[in-house]
Amino acid sequence: MPQHAIHAVTAAAALVSLAAFGPVPSGAASPSSQSPAPSASSAARTAAAAPPRFVPGPCPQPPEPIEALAGARCGVLEVPENRSRPDGRTIELAVAVIPAAEPAKPAQDPVVFMAGGPGGDTFDDIPFLVESGLNKDRELIVMAQRGNLYNRPNLACPEIDRFNAQAVGLRYGTEPTQQLMLKAVKECRDRLTADGVDLSAYNTTENAADFADLRTALGIPRWNVYGYSYGSDLALTYLRLHPEGIRALAIDSVTPPRSAALPWGWSSAAEGIGNIFEACAAEPACKNRYPDLPRTLTEQVRKLEAHPLTLNVPPPGGGKPVKVVLDGGALMDVIVAFGVRPKDIPAALDELRDGNPERFAKARAAGSVQNVGAFAHGLTESVACSEWAPGHSEADVLKAGRQAFPGWPDTVLAQVPQLPYQYPVCRVWNVPDRASVQRVATVSPVPALLLSGTFDVKTGASWAKGVAGDLSRSTAVQIPGIGHWVVPQSPCAQRILASFLAHPTAPDTSCADGLRPEPFTIAPN
Repeated sequence: MPQHAIHAVTAAAALVSLAAFGPVPSGAASPSSQSPAPSASSAARTAAAAPPRFVPGPCPQPPEPIEALAGARCGVLEVPENRSRPDGRTIELAVAVIPAAEPAKPAQDPVVFMAGGPGGDTFDDIPFLVESGLNKDRELIVMAQRGNLYNRPNLACPEIDRFNAQAVGLRYGTEPTQQLMLKAVKECRDRLTADGVDLSAYNTTENAADFADLRTALGIPRWNVYGYSYGSDLALTYLRLHPEGIRALAIDSVTPPRSAALPWGWSSAAEGIGNIFEACAAEPACKNRYPDLPRTLTEQVRKLEAHPLTLNVPPPGGGKPVKVVLDGGALMDVIVAFGVRPKDIPAALDELRDGNPERFAKARAAGSVQNVGAFAHGLTESVACSEWAPGHSEADVLKAGRQAFPGWPDTVLAQVPQLPYQYPVCRVWNVPDRASVQRVATVSPVPALLLSGTFDVKTGASWAKGVAGDLSRSTAVQIPGIGHWVVPQSPCAQRILASFLAHPTAPDTSCADGLRPEPFTIAPN
C-alpha cells in the first residue's frame, strides 16, 4: 500500500487499526481537533417523501487540510434514510466536486469515486486520487457513503476505537478479548439506536441508490464510476440496480457481491500470500535467502499460538512503547492488514524465526494509535452483518481456514483475518439478512475495467475473472507485485485507468506486459 497507510478498510471487530475490505486515515481527526458528530436525532429531519436534493455548502475541514478541496464545489446530498419508509427521516451525505487539473478542455463526463471499507473516511482518499490523476482532465466527484465521517448521522463508534487500541496488548482469539469487543459493540449499537438511527438502512442497496440520486441531483447526464475494495462491491451493485447514466465502470481490488462472505476472507488471504511466496521463489536472491517460506510461516503461526510473545515496542510513527501480544492470530492479522509491506514479509518471517519479532510487533503496535471517532464502524457492521455473515456459520469459517492453511491451529483459523468474532458481533448488532438480494451477479454491456494486484491478501486477484465473465465488454488486468488498492501504488495501473477513461472499449494495457514485482528485501545474514 502507499506509505500513507491506505485503509485496507477493517471491520469494527478488527484487532489492528486497519479496516476490512479496504486505508487507515492518517489525517483523521482526534476528538480535540474534530467537531463532535451530531446525534442522529438532531442531524436528520423528517420529510414527507421529499425528493433527494443537493444543497451547496462549505467543504469539510479535516485537521490536515486537503489541497484539492480549496477549489472544490461542496455541499450535502439529502436523501431518505430508508427508502422503504418514504415518510421517514432524511440524512445528509457530504459531497465534493473537484475540478479538472487541466481545465482547458475537460471531458464532459466526470468520474465518481466509491471508497473502500465500508466505513472509512472517503475524503481522506482524495490526495491519493488526485496524485493518481483521476481529475487530470475531468471532474472528480467524491461522496462520503451514508454514515461516514462528515455525514449526518455519523455512525462512528468511539467505543470500538478504544477497544482496538487496547486489543494490541491482548491475545487475538480468546474469550476474554471477545467479551471486551462485544461490550464495545453493544455500547455503540445502543447509543446509535437511542439516537434514532435505523441500522437496517445502512447497506449496499441504499448506498447505491444514494449515488444514483447524486447523479440526478447534480444534473449529470453521464459519468464514469471508479471504486476499490468494498467500493467495487458497491459499484457493481450500483451498475446492476441503476445502470442509467453510467458511461464506464472501473473497479480495483475486486470484491464480487455474489461471493463476498466471511469464509471468502481465508481463500483471498491464501491466494495473496501464496503469490508473494511464489514471487520470492522466482527471484534467485530471495529464493536462496528464504528457501521455504510456506513452512516458515506455518511454523511461526503454530509456535506463537502455543507460546505468545509479549513485548513493549513503539508504534511505527514513534512515541512511547506500548504493550503488544503477538500470537498466531495476531501475526496473520498483521500480514493481511499490510502492517508489513509484501516485499518485506520474507525478511520479517526469517527474522521472526531467528528470534527477532520487531517488524511484526511494531506493525501490531500501530493499532494502539486510534483516530477515535473517524471510522464509521456502524456502517461496517450493518453491511457485514446483513450481507457478508448470513448463510454461513462459524463452522464454515473454520472449514475455509483449514482448506486455505492446512495444519494451522483451529484457534487461529476460527477467526477471519480483520473480522474476528464476527458472528457473535452480528448477534449483538442484529440487522436483517440481506444476502439473497445482495449476492447477485452483475451482468452488463457497459465497458468495464478490472484491476487487481497479485499480492492482494484481502481481495484475491483471481476473483476478478468471474466478474469479468459477466461484463461483456470488460478488460481485466493483473499488476504483479501490488497489494490492495492498485491504482495509487502503480504508475502502470494509473496509465491503464487513464486510457480506459479516454477509450473505454479499447484501453491501452501494454505497460503491464512483462511487469515484475519490485525486488524483495534481503536482510543481512
